[in-house]
Amino acid sequence: MAQEQAPLTEEEKAALSAGCGHASAPAPTTLEPNSVSSIKHVIGVVSGKGGVGKSLVTSLLACEMHRRGYAVGILDADVTGPSIPKAFGIHNPLAADENGILPAQSTSGIKTISTNLLLPEEDMPVAWRGPVVSNTVRQFFNEVNWGELDYLFVDMPPGTSDVLLTVFQSLPIDGIVTVSAPQELVAMIVGKAVNLAKQMNVDVLGLVENMAYFTCPDCGQKHHIFGEPEGEQVAATYQIPAYATLPLDPDFARLCDAGKIEEYDVAGALDAIIEAIEQK
Repeated sequence: MAQEQAPLTEEEKAALSAGCGHASAPAPTTLEPNSVSSIKHVIGVVSGKGGVGKSLVTSLLACEMHRRGYAVGILDADVTGPSIPKAFGIHNPLAADENGILPAQSTSGIKTISTNLLLPEEDMPVAWRGPVVSNTVRQFFNEVNWGELDYLFVDMPPGTSDVLLTVFQSLPIDGIVTVSAPQELVAMIVGKAVNLAKQMNVDVLGLVENMAYFTCPDCGQKHHIFGEPEGEQVAATYQIPAYATLPLDPDFARLCDAGKIEEYDVAGALDAIIEAIEQK
């Protein structure tokens, strides 16, 4: 008969947690862009949970910064689930020259790099293990001819493991914007990414609460489909300086599917976040 195991003591839990952390976190080595590139600021867009709209927020922030006259790029670090090219209507395969990879450009001139631009078919799966994914993110940063960029936005995959650690430790990141949805569970999981950033001395610049409400097209009334918004409270809890809300808007899906996200007008909803980014 199998002998029952005693529960872990608090000391054993702490040792196990420390061991896992050290095993998954390589020594920090900050990368530099290649010789023909200059990137002034690197901003990550993160969440501890999937499905909250990180790629949407990344796209909208990039578009708004570009409208303000900044040179902007997007590094799609969601290597196994990339969606940035689709949102911007970019389908052409990437090219290269003697200096490195040439990024694709959107209609308005936003530069983009993504694994989907390397695949012969857009729906081809990318079944890569963690070290390969992390190395790809590094290559996307320092082997791409970004040229002169004011801001490079990094669209992260969900979670707080390999890619997030790679970006925090290998890229010269200036800060992150975290994305949430109006649910207590989501807010708690987002807190994991915020706390990791703080532990690694990465500034948390703002919180975007996505899908906060739906505006009825008939009566104009706002409906909180996923519960009352909690972004302001979450921002206060984790001492996040800037806070913004985005609606549940069918135009988001329509324009993303059509590759025309640059046509969406956020009507000033992200101003507080953008001002926090501009202060870096």
